[in-house]
Amino acid sequence: MIFRDARRDDVPTVVHLLAADALGATRETTEGPLPDTYYRAFEAIERDPNNRLVVVEDGGAVIGCLQLTYIPGLTYQGGLRMVVEGVRVAESRRGAGVGRHMLNWAIEEARARGCRLVQLTTNKARTDAKRFYESLGFTASHEGMKLDLA
Repeated sequence: MIFRDARRDDVPTVVHLLAADALGATRETTEGPLPDTYYRAFEAIERDPNNRLVVVEDGGAVIGCLQLTYIPGLTYQGGLRMVVEGVRVAESRRGAGVGRHMLNWAIEEARARGCRLVQLTTNKARTDAKRFYESLGFTASHEGMKLDLA
C-alpha cells in the first residue's frame, strides 16, 4: 500500500468513499459533476501546512482516505495534537486490515511531527468503528458535541 497526499483528481474518489455508508450517503453528493465546494475545500486543505488529505493506493487504485489536521495549543504544555477525520476504506477492502494499517501509519506521522496526542471522533451510530478505534488504544475519554450551522 502506498500513502500519498491526495491530488485534485482524487477528489471524486474521496467523495465516493465518504458517501459509501449510511451516514455519509446523507451528507455527500456524488451525482454528476461534483459541486465546486468540494474542490474549494480540497484547495484550502492543500494550502494549509497543518492539514493533509491522504489517500491510500493499492495496485494503482485508491482504497482509503483520511484527513490529518495538526492543532497547536497551550494545553499539554504547548503540545501539538493531530486530529484524524474522514477515515474511510473502500467497501471491498473492509475487514482486511487496511484501516488498522492506515491508523497505525497516521499515529507514526503524528509521532514524527512531534505530536503530544492523536484524537478523533466517531459517530455514536458507528459502533463497529468505535470498537475498532478502541482496539488501537483510543479511549472514549470525552463527550464530543457539534452544532450544525447548515
